[in-house]
Amino acid sequence: MPQLPPLPLKVALLNTPEIELWPAGLLRARGNAHARLLARARRVLRRKRDGAWLAAELEDGLHPLQPGLHREPGMAAARRALDAHQPHLRNGIEHTGVLPLHRLAQRLQLLGLDAHGYAMRTGLSLTHEPDWLALADFDRWQRPLWLRIDAARAWRHMRDAALADGIVLEAISGYRSHAYQLGIFARKLARGLTVEEILAVNAAPGFSEHHSGLALDIGAIDEPPAEESFERTPAFGWLRDNAGGYGFSMSYPRDNPHGIVYEPWHWRFDAGATPAA
Repeated sequence: MPQLPPLPLKVALLNTPEIELWPAGLLRARGNAHARLLARARRVLRRKRDGAWLAAELEDGLHPLQPGLHREPGMAAARRALDAHQPHLRNGIEHTGVLPLHRLAQRLQLLGLDAHGYAMRTGLSLTHEPDWLALADFDRWQRPLWLRIDAARAWRHMRDAALADGIVLEAISGYRSHAYQLGIFARKLARGLTVEEILAVNAAPGFSEHHSGLALDIGAIDEPPAEESFERTPAFGWLRDNAGGYGFSMSYPRDNPHGIVYEPWHWRFDAGATPAA
């Protein structure tokens, strides 16, 4: 496995069970008042459940963007993350911790899912979210692509190596919170799909590899995202032949034991991979 280049740590998403702390410069203003605040803000506290902006961190403290901020669930943890500033450095060494599986069992029960039974049936494991993520890239739609620092380095190196071979790898999506995955289920249930139909193409909330910050979906230019047709592209051919050298493997090949449909676009970084000297 090749030596990976350093990735600057200047841009990080700080993560807590209920609230994400976004670098303000990566958010798009919602009106003139927000634009003025963002221009001076360091970070914006964003509710994970629905994406609502809760507060902006300025030099003189937090400026509420929602009423009743002091009653907002998860604010104590968010304030602690702000105060720590650099929770991802320990003795000068990059460190990634994990968040507790916050109220996940209750949320799964609302979907009619038993976490233990689902794990036994699929062989999938409950996945903790990291307590911070690095800005690895921007996706096809110019949204920030958040990954764990080791996966971010590997993705950048692999992307650049593919480009040197004339292959463009497009990021489609990376880290997703438990709350985001719950939202996917809620939207599909509202469209009339059953839980079993959704589980054929989406892991249950808490069981997706995307929660770990180690997995990302990859696409090719002019190809629809997350479609089986990706396997017929030069981009997929390059990944099949080269991704393993950068620590990535395809999680859901045909006839995989987890009951997940074939996903040639979904690749996961092996967190135990050690770069060659």
